[in-house]
Amino acid sequence: MTTLSTQGNKEALDFYREALQLLEECKARYMLGGAFAIFHHTGIYRDTKDLDVFCPASEYPKILKFFGSKGYRTELTDIRWLAKVFKGDYFLDIIFDTANNICRVDDEWLQHAHQADFLGYHINILSPVDLVWCKLYVQNRERYDAADINHLLLKQGKNFDWKRLSRKMDQHWHLLLMQLLSFQFVYPSEFHEIIPKWLFDELLTRAAEQYDLPAPMERVCRGPVIDQTQYEIDIKDWGYKTCTIKTV
Repeated sequence: MTTLSTQGNKEALDFYREALQLLEECKARYMLGGAFAIFHHTGIYRDTKDLDVFCPASEYPKILKFFGSKGYRTELTDIRWLAKVFKGDYFLDIIFDTANNICRVDDEWLQHAHQADFLGYHINILSPVDLVWCKLYVQNRERYDAADINHLLLKQGKNFDWKRLSRKMDQHWHLLLMQLLSFQFVYPSEFHEIIPKWLFDELLTRAAEQYDLPAPMERVCRGPVIDQTQYEIDIKDWGYKTCTIKTV
């Protein structure tokens, strides 16, 4: 049987095992995301040289200090959301927010995390809802996570906490509707079974109602919420304002 522990080359697995041991020793509250969360929830494996470690912001200083004391090179890559730990070609991404500062990791993520056995450790893995929530905002030219989301919905959608995701996406509901339409296009035979009609109808109604509202007074481009580079011209040269949205 294929498991998280049977995939990957030996050098990578040794690094992951060592990293998990140190995370346990420093008593960090964390969850694995990235390729291993996708594997856990969908069965799709990707060879990778890093572990995505999600944690509340209060946890990353403890992790960096502890790994640093063990001889690892550490880096506070972006104090708003990301730190790193390096060993040779391998590294940990320590993620406590997202690049747009919308999906801040907090205790709710830990409460909804799934449990899995990996390399002899019982670990927390990001819930499908939190994975989808993060990935809905990744729509760059270089990386677009719609396929990951569709696979997550296909494999986990029947047991999905749709009300929680709807609450998380309330202010940016357009992105959720876009994704559901993508899923309908990709998996027309599964759409009716997996996507709740109440949610789809609600989002379509909200979209139609936009014509009943007055046009916004400000010229706003929300593009940087989903791609931090491709919409720079809108803000710098074309006079659009961008926005910073608080987490739900």
